[in-house]
Amino acid sequence: MAEGFSPGTKCEDRERNLKMSAVVVVHGGAWAIPDELAEATVSGVKAAACEGFSVLDRGGNAVDAVEAAVRAMEDNTVFGAGHGAALNTDGEVELDAVIMDGCTLASGAVSCVRNIANPVSLARAVMEKTAHIMLTGRGANMFAESIGMVTVPTETLVTEYERKEWEKHKNYITGVMEDFNSQWAHDTVGAVAVDRAGNVACATSTGGIRNKMVGRVGDSPIIGSGGYADNLSGAVSCTGHGESILKVTLARLILSHMEQGKSVAEASQLSLQYMGERVRGAGGAIVVSPSGQWAATFTTERMAWAAVENDVLCYGLDPNKRLQEQLSK
Repeated sequence: MAEGFSPGTKCEDRERNLKMSAVVVVHGGAWAIPDELAEATVSGVKAAACEGFSVLDRGGNAVDAVEAAVRAMEDNTVFGAGHGAALNTDGEVELDAVIMDGCTLASGAVSCVRNIANPVSLARAVMEKTAHIMLTGRGANMFAESIGMVTVPTETLVTEYERKEWEKHKNYITGVMEDFNSQWAHDTVGAVAVDRAGNVACATSTGGIRNKMVGRVGDSPIIGSGGYADNLSGAVSCTGHGESILKVTLARLILSHMEQGKSVAEASQLSLQYMGERVRGAGGAIVVSPSGQWAATFTTERMAWAAVENDVLCYGLDPNKRLQEQLSK
């Protein structure tokens, strides 16, 4: 539990504690990222982390920061969310996203969205403008239209690379196996943040697994699996094989370990190890605590991640390899 914060405390009260460092951590998916995509992927997560941190630096809150960071990756075709989405068995785009405010536990999610370039922003609109938590398919698109959210032709969300890969691998089982056991895949993006008031938030967005069944929903938009945020413990965004993450409710599992006194790194490692042992699933997670501790952990071959804290940018791609650089003011 975050020190000095009890249930029922107003978020604004936390703003009296300005000693906390603002932190943003992002991931660009956990899978066997091939060398030819490595540089662009790392550059993308670094840019997204800086985008999220700049929001906090300007006085924005954690929810603003994670939305901005995820939008940056949805707009980058190197990632498998928004632009660059995977195609289902019918060659269609179906996008999922979630966002959650750790102060109030307010959350919003969308699934199977077809023509929205930034589903994370639609998820936030569900959180802030409806009495519901998740909208799916036609209903989500109808809601987007009702609030005047800009739509795009679905084909503009599909890269030529993805179209060619879809043509090569039109079998779901083959697609899933290759997604996580070879280099041919795209995956989820996500962000977590803690602002200077100690409020946390998470956001996760995905274009799913190539050749998934029509209507398949993975872990990404499911609260407690693809992401979770609670000021009493921390914020998590997950990535990897969605069905495995769903089975162990990975995001909530990580936070439960933290609530029992584990560090962010240990909680992440224990939970991912459990998922591997229990359901043979590989994946990754980024985590931040209300006090600003953070971790980026994965059991896949690679995970692109980046974090900004105190004007220092840390980033990585390969296991046990962490690089950093000072950001110029």
